[in-house]
Amino acid sequence: MTLPELQALAAEAGMPSFAAGQLAQWLYVKKVKTVDGMTNLSMRHREWLKQHCEVGAQAPADAVRSADGTVKYLYEVGPGKYVESVYIPDKDRATLCVSSQVGCKMNCLFCMTGKQGFSASLTAGQILNQVLSLPETDTLTNVVMMGMGEPLDNVDEVLKALHIMTAPYGLGWSPKRITLSTVGLRKGLKRFIEESECHLAISLHNPIASERAALMPAERGYSIEDVVNLLHNYEFGKQRRLSFEYIMFRGVNDTDAHARALLKLLRGLHCRVNLIRYHAIPGVDLQGSAEAHMLEFRDYLTSHGLFTTIRASRGEDIFAACGMLSTARDTKSGGRVGKLTGETKSGKVRKEPVP
Repeated sequence: MTLPELQALAAEAGMPSFAAGQLAQWLYVKKVKTVDGMTNLSMRHREWLKQHCEVGAQAPADAVRSADGTVKYLYEVGPGKYVESVYIPDKDRATLCVSSQVGCKMNCLFCMTGKQGFSASLTAGQILNQVLSLPETDTLTNVVMMGMGEPLDNVDEVLKALHIMTAPYGLGWSPKRITLSTVGLRKGLKRFIEESECHLAISLHNPIASERAALMPAERGYSIEDVVNLLHNYEFGKQRRLSFEYIMFRGVNDTDAHARALLKLLRGLHCRVNLIRYHAIPGVDLQGSAEAHMLEFRDYLTSHGLFTTIRASRGEDIFAACGMLSTARDTKSGGRVGKLTGETKSGKVRKEPVP
């Protein structure tokens, strides 16, 4: 709940006006798990809250650790429905990759989430729970909305979650600590830019429209050219970063012609390009570009004024890397999940005890 919603709840419960602030502190600062833990509320008001509300905190149902320290967590988000989140520690940074939907409608060729289809959009509470109930929640420095689902296909709940994460009464995070990734749904994109100050990442992957459509069916309804034209109407820079994600596929989008098309498409935008290694998924006949070729592609773009980096790859051995999240293969017993999606390359799953 937002602060105005908590104020309305407090009034309905007959609580004093300052109680909404107390509720927000318990939920978002102290991260209480039960109403009984809200010890500065009267017993009468706590009993009312228990009858009419639930905190919504729910620990992960399962976890698996990569050899590189990345941890993939599984959260139950309704009967028989699950999402995955990925915790990525890196020296003085710790990033959580958060999901916004069960599955995805976009059906990008290279993404396992799209292969499982779409089941449900998450509520703001279910999105926030991935942050608040994470065992390492107090170590987090960054959140990326790059997990399962298309965030702007669930724009109302995503914007509400981002508001609570950045509001002074909520988690109080700087918007600079949060990045949202999208294929570029125009209506939702416009709202996100105007209603949030978080960083923006556009899934690009090919600058040539017909070729992008073969990789990303969303191109047919939300063309990258229209997305770029929209972005020209807004200001990006150090305070709010604009980046384009570009998975490199051998012989598909990594030629000199693609590099030149990228420069033409993004000319005039204050942005960067993040090159991403392709992580092979079952049943898809694509191969990643060679490392040396990725370096050449990066250097060509940078030398022509388009700042380009190669993103470090994490968690591939547990199917936690970019494009590999999926809960389609979960086996359930008594409403609980049997295992996380994917096995390590050795065929074994490294599991962590669930808190």
